[in-house]
Amino acid sequence: MSGRPQRTLKGPVVIEGVGLHTGEKGVMRFLPAPVGHGVRFVRTDLPGRPEVRVRPENAHFDPDAGRRTILQQDGVQVHTMEHVLAAVAGLALDNLIIETSSMEVPEGHDGSARPIAEALKAAGIVDQDKPTNHIKVTKPVRWSENGVELSAVPYHGFRITFRIEYDHPLIGVQERSFDITPETFLREIAPARTFVLERDIETLRQSGWIKGGRIESAIVVGKDRILNNEKLRYPDEFVRHKILDLLGDLFILGGPLLGHVTACRSGHQGHVAFVKRLKETLPLPGRRAGGPPEEWDTTAIMDLMPHRYPFLLVDRISNIEEGRSIEGLKNVTINEPFFQGHFPGHPVMPAVLILEAMAQVGGMLMLNSVDDPGNKLMYFMGIDGAKFRRPVVPGDQLRFKLTLLSVKRRTMKMRGEAFVDGQLVAEAELLATVVDRRS
Repeated sequence: MSGRPQRTLKGPVVIEGVGLHTGEKGVMRFLPAPVGHGVRFVRTDLPGRPEVRVRPENAHFDPDAGRRTILQQDGVQVHTMEHVLAAVAGLALDNLIIETSSMEVPEGHDGSARPIAEALKAAGIVDQDKPTNHIKVTKPVRWSENGVELSAVPYHGFRITFRIEYDHPLIGVQERSFDITPETFLREIAPARTFVLERDIETLRQSGWIKGGRIESAIVVGKDRILNNEKLRYPDEFVRHKILDLLGDLFILGGPLLGHVTACRSGHQGHVAFVKRLKETLPLPGRRAGGPPEEWDTTAIMDLMPHRYPFLLVDRISNIEEGRSIEGLKNVTINEPFFQGHFPGHPVMPAVLILEAMAQVGGMLMLNSVDDPGNKLMYFMGIDGAKFRRPVVPGDQLRFKLTLLSVKRRTMKMRGEAFVDGQLVAEAELLATVVDRRS
């Protein structure tokens, strides 16, 4: 699957409102951002305008802070951004600066993501000149606690299934499943409002929450009727809003997801825990501590590649553009087992292993483009125009760049180059195919 172009806004968007829990008035300003920037909040009310990046390591849930998700970076917090992030994710936006004048992002509209999504869409959405790096579910991931369950499995797109079970006659058991696209989001998910049981309102207020809540801010569910003047927008609006919340919380992964996520009886606390489990389990860009967000470390590589010692010849993926190109590196040390016989007293990396390392980097590009890569293998089919321009010896760092030339079904042709200290040391055209693993 080729990566779609990254997207940002054509122009600024301003939204004014009130924080649901704090009751504080505030202003949000959405601004276009360059390629690779990601989504970042900026606290304009604090000295130095500190940033809070939308990343799993910044996700936080405080049971004493109410029913909300929190992002925290270097002691700076942003609260209750799940509807905002749902709108961003639902519209497939990748790069944004979101300025907020208060700790809790202002909403105060109707408890849904529709006003935010409509404002963003009205400003215009533009494609950028670099493809998106999807976060791909490569193997089943599961989290459960106290009857709450979340799971993710490989899938060719992005799908969410949610089941709720409430001991209330007006809600009861509801389950829905949607493939998430901008069109589906705007039509089926964005208008769904948050909800609260009337019997819980006083407890929430005594705890210092929902200070900005009004009857228009949520569906208020009484004993035997909905207390709002507006009727339900969908017969199953409750579970649809849960899908909305989960969509926003999943975006904390730092980018668009490819996979099928299923949730049962979950809320923000479970969502945050599941996001952290996904971060630990999946080959997320930037897994290397302190590395740029587009890098994949060896742990992430081994999530996709079947190779292991002594035949894993890739140490890091430094950049990947889905369906276009990939860059990776191999550190060559005297501890490589092949140096024992190639050659004693004059160690030189075998040319065929340089090609193998090049092919493994290309394999990451291929396996990242197919469904369920954990059950796939890459096979060489041909090598053309291989040239070796200088020996590679212990202490060298091989940097590979592979560019996709053509794709026919599961067969790809790639142009590969290998460099040491910026000097071209090897090149070739590689033909390979992806096949199913045999059990």
